[in-house]
Amino acid sequence: MEERGSISFPHGIAKIVTGAELEGNSVWPRAFRDKHKDHRYYEIVEQTLAQDFEYRYLLLEDESSEVRAIQPVFFVRQNLVEGVPGKIRSIVDLVRKQFPRFLTMRVLMVGCAAGEGHLGACRPEDEGWTAEALLAVLKTYARQNKASLVVLKDFPAKYRSSLGIFSANGYACVPSMPMTRLSLDYRDFDEYLKTLSYATRKSLRRKFRKTERAPKIDMEVVSDITSQVDEIYPLYLQVHERSRFKFETLTKDFFCTLAERMPERARFLIWRQLGRIVAFSCCLIHDGTIYDECLGLDYKVALDLHLYFYTLRDVIRWAIAGGLRSYCSGPLNYDPKLHLGCQLVPLDLYVMHTRAFFNPIFRRALKYLEPTRHDPILRRFPNADEL
Repeated sequence: MEERGSISFPHGIAKIVTGAELEGNSVWPRAFRDKHKDHRYYEIVEQTLAQDFEYRYLLLEDESSEVRAIQPVFFVRQNLVEGVPGKIRSIVDLVRKQFPRFLTMRVLMVGCAAGEGHLGACRPEDEGWTAEALLAVLKTYARQNKASLVVLKDFPAKYRSSLGIFSANGYACVPSMPMTRLSLDYRDFDEYLKTLSYATRKSLRRKFRKTERAPKIDMEVVSDITSQVDEIYPLYLQVHERSRFKFETLTKDFFCTLAERMPERARFLIWRQLGRIVAFSCCLIHDGTIYDECLGLDYKVALDLHLYFYTLRDVIRWAIAGGLRSYCSGPLNYDPKLHLGCQLVPLDLYVMHTRAFFNPIFRRALKYLEPTRHDPILRRFPNADEL
């Protein structure tokens, strides 16, 4: 340690700062400028998803005092068996009757609290340097703040060569729940439909006919959701509460601020029936891809009207018409995505206990706690071997 709020490492120094201290920093916008979730998204998350997250940023400077990377991190108390079903969860719940905090730890997370993680290198060629710097400082920073675990959260597989040094230095690398991607290299939705199996095509057409026999559903696309947030937010919560995995809960303020701060990327697709909103999708557009970030459904009618499939059809139609080349969606709900021809987009977790003594035990436990182990559908995807 050279000074309060900084950690030195062999080729530079990591300065720990808050989001407020980053305001006006000319380097900060360069950290994620080629990502669909750029620096503004991290600011939005910090400002609107307070919950139990403690947000910080590591300014990583080299020996010449040049800022080479700005890496978002946050502390959270995490339930390590969140989403784990069956016998393991039953055993843990039994132990927690006597020890309520069993397998619940304070964790230093590296990445984004509401999305996949990325290295905050200011230049692509600095990703390797950034990984080495993080490896040098994260354990020290975690122990200073009484965190038991360090987790690099949901990093795409493209970082495996840069982050391989973590696996080689005590971190366990396990698969996280992957995102999915669908190529949109088609003239229209009907051409895409022809690429699916006969059984899937038949099932989808039957669903669409049933929906279209009901009162007409209209779709609109807007970049500002503020005036309608009170209507859409309960629909988001309905979907969120059905999920086994609830790491973060988005807020009304999140949706409004996303629209305000990122208007050129944020798109909200809204479906109405008889004037009432029955579904919405929050998306980001970047570099030829539409990222479907979250869905809201009115479950009074959603299952009967097959709204998941109906809205997905409309999203794909709109994206193709707009010249977008691919559709990317978040983790979970893999069965329909398998039949719809999606490919997995692997995400990795790099995990280490801050006490070396516990790591051999912890590595074994992770084999049973890692989330993909408990979803048999994932193994049926054609690129499942990439997880």
